[in-house]
Amino acid sequence: MYGPRLVSALAAVFAATAVLFAIFGLTANVGFFAVAALFGAVAYFMWYHASGRFAQRLYRSVEQRAEPGSQRGGFGAGPREDWEPPRDEGSRRRARAAAGGQRARREQRGGRRRRGRGPGQQRRQRAAAAAQRGGPTAAEAYDTLDLEPGADDDAVKAAYREKVKEVHPDAASGDEERFKEVNAAYERLTDD
Repeated sequence: MYGPRLVSALAAVFAATAVLFAIFGLTANVGFFAVAALFGAVAYFMWYHASGRFAQRLYRSVEQRAEPGSQRGGFGAGPREDWEPPRDEGSRRRARAAAGGQRARREQRGGRRRRGRGPGQQRRQRAAAAAQRGGPTAAEAYDTLDLEPGADDDAVKAAYREKVKEVHPDAASGDEERFKEVNAAYERLTDD
């Protein structure tokens, strides 16, 4: 139910079109009534959705089916105890206002966030982030993948694929910690 105003406006356009075709049906040809009925039905269903009545009916029926004493069956677990129905329009507006406040604070700090100027800049940023996270050094990464330092990207990819097959947790001789190490090593070498 995003943009109920837009959907309501579209419903009004469809309703006006239905009225127009109904007038054509009265004056020109009775066949226009069928087209008017289709446009009218579409307008009604769009209004029904935009007003929130469709969602209310849907959630009410789901809750009724999930009640413990309900005789109606069905599959699925139904709503959980901590489930809450979607927010109403007022709380959605408040959430948007809070997001707008964040945007205003960001603009006060100097505008939008700036991104890197190209793949080289992005690669350096990712490598710096990996180093801050405490990932392996380049030498450790080459050692983990059993490669010579300075191996090209194709060799790194091939070695990574072979190692992953050996240590994947779903494999018979798999080891989850080793799998994480191999992934970290691959990320380190592909971020350089």
